[in-house]
Amino acid sequence: MNVVKAIIPAAGLGTRFLPATKITPKELLPIFDKPAIQYVVEEGFKSGIKNFIIITSKHKKTIEDHFDFFPELESVFQNKKNSPLESVTKIIKSIGFTYVRQKEPLGLGHAIWTARHTVDKEYVAIFLPDDIIDNPVPGMAQLIKIATQEKCNVIAVQDVPKDQVSHYGVIDIRKQFSPNLFQIKELVEKPEVNKAPSNLAIVGRYVLSSKIFESLQDLKAGANNEVQLTDGIQNLLLSGEKVFAYRLQGTRYDVGNPLGMLKACLNFALKHPTYSDKVADYLSEMDRELLIMQGKLEMFNKNNPRNIKSL
Repeated sequence: MNVVKAIIPAAGLGTRFLPATKITPKELLPIFDKPAIQYVVEEGFKSGIKNFIIITSKHKKTIEDHFDFFPELESVFQNKKNSPLESVTKIIKSIGFTYVRQKEPLGLGHAIWTARHTVDKEYVAIFLPDDIIDNPVPGMAQLIKIATQEKCNVIAVQDVPKDQVSHYGVIDIRKQFSPNLFQIKELVEKPEVNKAPSNLAIVGRYVLSSKIFESLQDLKAGANNEVQLTDGIQNLLLSGEKVFAYRLQGTRYDVGNPLGMLKACLNFALKHPTYSDKVADYLSEMDRELLIMQGKLEMFNKNNPRNIKSL
C-alpha cells in the first residue's frame, strides 16, 4: 500500500484569531518563523507524501502563493548560505499541489468530499492543519506504517481529560492489540461527558480508503449542524470497512486557538538553532519576574485579607 496523496482542508474563516485573520488565512499565521500549514506539509513530505490537495475558499489564494516560486525575493538570497527560503523552496521543488475550492462552509466532511475527483481508488492521508505534531518520527508516517501493515483505515487518537471529550470525536474500542493500537467499534462526534465511550479523542491525522467519499456523499449535517468527517468514518465501519485507531506518539499542539499557537511558538523557538538560547534566557527572566510578582501578591493578600476577592 502506497500512500502518496494527502488532503489538507484549509477553507475555514479563522474567527478565533480575528482581527489577525481578517485578510491573512489562519493557516499562514507563523509558528515562530514558518506558517502553520508548512509544518504540516513538511510532516507529509517526510512521510512520503508526493501530492497535496489543499481545500481552500474565497480570499485564500495567498496559500497558493506561499507554495510557489517568488523569483524577485529568491534573487536576494541567491548567492547566500542558509537562505531563509530554503525550507519552502525544497517543498516547492519536491511536491505537487492541487487546489480545490469549497464553495460553501458546510463542515469538515463536506470539505473532504469536495476533493473526491482528485483521488483514485487508493488510500489517502488527511491532515487537519490546526494540529501540529512534534516528534522525531512524523505523525503521518506512524499512521501509514499501521495502515500498510494492517491494510485498513487508520485514525490518530490521543488521551484527553474526561471533561474535554465533548470537544472531540471519541472512539469506542472493539479490540485492543497493543498499548497504542485499537480496532474501533464506533465513533461518536462531540459526545456528552457522561456518554463518552472512552477518553481517546480523534486528532487531525487520518489514512482512509477512497470509499470515504461514498460515505460522505449523501451524509446529513450532524454536530454543529455541519457534515462531520467522523460520521463519514462511522459509515465506513457500518459498510464493513475495518478502521483502526493509533495512539499517536509525540506532542500535539492545537494551533487552532491562540493559546495553543503560543505554546507551539515557544516550543519551536526553543528548538531554533539561532534563537533558542535567547528565547530560553528571556523565559528565565520572565519566570523570575513572575515569581517576584507572585511573592508581592501573596504578601499583599496576607496584609489585606479583605481585598483578596477584588483582585
